[in-house]
Amino acid sequence: MSDLTLAQWQHKAAHLTLPSQAFIDGTYRDAVNGATFDCINPANGQLLTRVASCDAADAELAVKAARAAFDDKRWCGLSPKQRKLIMQRFAELMRLNLVELALLESLDMGKPIGDAMGYDAPAAANCIAWNAEAIDKIYDQVAPVEESALALVTREALGVVAAIVPWNFPLVMACWKLGPALATGNSVILKPSEKSPLTALRIAGLAKEAGIPDGVFNVLPGFGHTVGEALAMHMDVDCITFTGSTKIGKHLVQCSGKSNLKRAFMECGGKSPNIVLADAPDLDAAARSAVGAIFYNQGEVCTAASRLLVQNSIKPQFMERLLAHAREWISANPLDPTTRIGAMVDHIQMEQVLNYIAIGQQEGAKLLLGGKRTQPEEGGYYIEPTIFDDVTPTMRIFREEIFGPVLAVTGFDTLEEAIALGNDTDYGLAAAIWTADLNQAVKGSRALRAGTVFVNNWDGGDMTMPFGGFKQSGNGRDKSLHALEKYTELKSTWIQLE
Repeated sequence: MSDLTLAQWQHKAAHLTLPSQAFIDGTYRDAVNGATFDCINPANGQLLTRVASCDAADAELAVKAARAAFDDKRWCGLSPKQRKLIMQRFAELMRLNLVELALLESLDMGKPIGDAMGYDAPAAANCIAWNAEAIDKIYDQVAPVEESALALVTREALGVVAAIVPWNFPLVMACWKLGPALATGNSVILKPSEKSPLTALRIAGLAKEAGIPDGVFNVLPGFGHTVGEALAMHMDVDCITFTGSTKIGKHLVQCSGKSNLKRAFMECGGKSPNIVLADAPDLDAAARSAVGAIFYNQGEVCTAASRLLVQNSIKPQFMERLLAHAREWISANPLDPTTRIGAMVDHIQMEQVLNYIAIGQQEGAKLLLGGKRTQPEEGGYYIEPTIFDDVTPTMRIFREEIFGPVLAVTGFDTLEEAIALGNDTDYGLAAAIWTADLNQAVKGSRALRAGTVFVNNWDGGDMTMPFGGFKQSGNGRDKSLHALEKYTELKSTWIQLE
């Protein structure tokens, strides 16, 4: 499908069935109160469909169904082999429907169809398959105690998991939560963002088709202050797992404390530094990577390398390369397979990014590229790739998460200065260092306070590597076997022998 034209993708979009109902206890249904919200296509500002707007009443139904499914062990009571086979079937059904899932993702949040087909849809299916394979590969422990006792250390499913996921990678982030939570035997209630609910609703039907029992996987579209709040405060939800802004993450942790002290795992914002030293092995590769690291997915990425720190001795020539590569990124129709930057998710996000661009100019940063809305006649929410130079640590575009295609460039003289600049943030999600010197690479990666540090690349990794942040970037971990630990309780059993 990668060789389809814009016209062919548009034809498929015109004939696509869009999911619109909540999924509770194995059935698609309207919200209890009958309310809906508009799902808008960011590429043209037009209505895609109206989606059920769930609230506390729907949350109550979903929690009741999820709890019943957990208590009667229709899922967690299955053998590891049985759960594995069902989840493998779920992943296979996702793969068989990659085109539909990618198209839903592109229409819903404005990402290029090439990215949705090349990464989002297959990566989500791979995540489910990977967690399925892990089910019968993880062992419990026998503690080394005296011969008169047998001491067991085992893990059990938490119970009911509420997963609240963001709008920038709706399908992938959902599966990062869903995969390990289901693999360890929990019941799951997924709350997708109201800005991009379609793929979450679609995979619910695929999960049922694969054989996941009713009540085990539920999807509640709606708003954070209604259904999201209801889940976070519910006394029968055992875990809240979240990816999104630091502000909302803090609020959800407070909800945990105010309710039943449910597990609360937060993956929050970032303002990640990308450090290029003078001895970087390939300056052109570093420049090309720096451009992709901020403009990919319209800059709507929590790990976006939004702060580029370049050693002053090479800064002039590096900036020439950077700008040359940046000019190759042009905002265009997300359904055009040649598009590299699509539309911002909605009008609100577009205006927020444009406001930050204005702030950068007002505070004295030097605008080198972009800075404007494009194609307003199309009705969509497009912004030019934007680069600021001479950005200082006191400027808001240096300190605050913009979540758009806006790059802030700052010069430095020494590695120590670069590390200090890199760590001068409330966040700690990702960082990178480009150098040919192994000593500088190790020293720098150890000193950077971030959950992931890339050396001579940006965004490397796969399902084997944990993902999460330091500081106000959160406390949870997605991906890897470490993620499965988060969805279990640790139990110690001491058996006294004769």
